[in-house]
Amino acid sequence: MAAVSGLVSGLLKRRFHWTAPAALQVTVRDAINQGMDEELERDEKVFLLGEEVAQYDGAYKVSRGLWKKYGDKRIIDTPISEMGFAGIAVGAAMAGLRPICEFMTFNFSMQAIDQVINSAAKTYYMSGGLQPVPIVFRGPNGASAGVAAQHSQCFAAWYGHCPGLKVVSPWNSEDAKGLIKSAIRDNNPVVVLENELMYGVPFEFPPEAQSKDFLIPIGKAKIERQGTHITVVSHSRPVGHCLEAAAVLSKEGVECEVINMRTIRPMDMETIEASVMKTNHLVTVEGGWPQFGVGAEICARIMEGPAFNFLDAPAVRVTGADVPMPYAKILEDNSIPQVKDIIFAIKKTLNI
Repeated sequence: MAAVSGLVSGLLKRRFHWTAPAALQVTVRDAINQGMDEELERDEKVFLLGEEVAQYDGAYKVSRGLWKKYGDKRIIDTPISEMGFAGIAVGAAMAGLRPICEFMTFNFSMQAIDQVINSAAKTYYMSGGLQPVPIVFRGPNGASAGVAAQHSQCFAAWYGHCPGLKVVSPWNSEDAKGLIKSAIRDNNPVVVLENELMYGVPFEFPPEAQSKDFLIPIGKAKIERQGTHITVVSHSRPVGHCLEAAAVLSKEGVECEVINMRTIRPMDMETIEASVMKTNHLVTVEGGWPQFGVGAEICARIMEGPAFNFLDAPAVRVTGADVPMPYAKILEDNSIPQVKDIIFAIKKTLNI
């Protein structure tokens, strides 16, 4: 019977040129849009405000179609005044709404950092737990391309430093949708650090991510690739570079375990520690500056915790260069971690 079934299946494939359906591909931009759309539909207290988010569909088209669907009261264009509209958003959150405050880039959030830290992050504590501030601050973070020193900073370490905030940093489309939805539903202020260069990149979108109930828990990392020789920890766009480096090194017999942090604060040290205890080596990779960075924090926590005695070599950080971002492309390329830099650091750590 099985033989007959296999024969029929083979004949059908040849007769109708049947192939397995291709996995759904969704860009990071569309995944964020889908996540916000679903949450706007689910809860009428949710609204989006920021520069050009409404009639223009967003500076990066992340909010495409939302203004037409939800109108002026839910999708609000603001003046170019980050401190002003961030303050309005924080006040709205205190009054019981659930705002999504978009910064055109997180470099501009420096105009509003008093609202983010002093008004949003500290109020729940200062009110003795009586006044939650359920707000999302989101937008592109880190280096883009050719926008020089004032528009290329990574704020993961800046905001990850502050108690009262939760900070997430998605890499692919699945991360982007699951984390934006969890951020909107959270009763704490959540900073969502996206990446401009990732917006147009398509990724396979698993069936579970297509559900309106799909959430990724804040504070949980994901092992993107299993390995036995070295643990490589990263967040945002450099996760892709780490996977590329791991694929190259695999051909040389080196198996890297690649961890996508997903959340900067609270940091999932349990996953990182368990991996280091298995591989006995650690490399961290980030686009931000080295001093007091995300990698520095991971290294310190490893040294203070149970995984330190399992290390067979010092942990190594791969970071952005310790300079304001240059404008010239050749200098910019040398200021951001590349695949070759990650491979070099891994080989150095493994002494090969």
